[in-house]
Amino acid sequence: MTTLTSPQLAGLLDRLFAHASAAVEETRLAVADLSGEERTRLMRSRTDYRALYGRLNNVPLAVSRETGALLYILARGTRARNIVEFGTSFGISTLHLAAALRDNGGGRLITSEFESSKVVRARANLVAGGLDDLVDIREGDALETLRTGLPDAIDLVLLDGAKALYPDILDLVEGRLKPGAFVVADNAEYSPDYLARVRSPANGYISTPFGDDVELSMRLG
Repeated sequence: MTTLTSPQLAGLLDRLFAHASAAVEETRLAVADLSGEERTRLMRSRTDYRALYGRLNNVPLAVSRETGALLYILARGTRARNIVEFGTSFGISTLHLAAALRDNGGGRLITSEFESSKVVRARANLVAGGLDDLVDIREGDALETLRTGLPDAIDLVLLDGAKALYPDILDLVEGRLKPGAFVVADNAEYSPDYLARVRSPANGYISTPFGDDVELSMRLG
């Protein structure tokens, strides 16, 4: 049995995924007064994204079960010890990554979230999953919280916060990525500059879409 499939964590994740599914209508209503064009503009904006995410501060914006499993597989397969996450939300992706660290024998996951209420929820979920000792949640703007105090060698990065900031977050971690390190970007279609960067071999990555909503990239060299 792995940590991910243990009754304690599997039961918790079942409840969290059920809550995320039930919140789909709440999420829709939170942005119902915005046109599709305005939602896309806010998703891609480097300055106005907080206006969108502020509307969603009570909904779990969770990764899918498939993406959660992918994160666990990648972290286990690379025997990751140091992971960085941009966008904690309620901690569903965080739990998958921390479970992999536990099964790898330990490590450190640094994650950043700017919504205070979500930090509280994520910490409670990590305690409930018995994984809080592996995770450093940094509250605030990730451009500041992830600027310092990162490990020298990073095995895996998850980008799942404000999409327009993906290139900026990559700037902060890129020099610390180990050869073969994975970068997983959720909903990266809202960050065309990021996609152009990781899909160009000249920039030191090999990258491919994975599933319906993930860009999976590996650092070369």
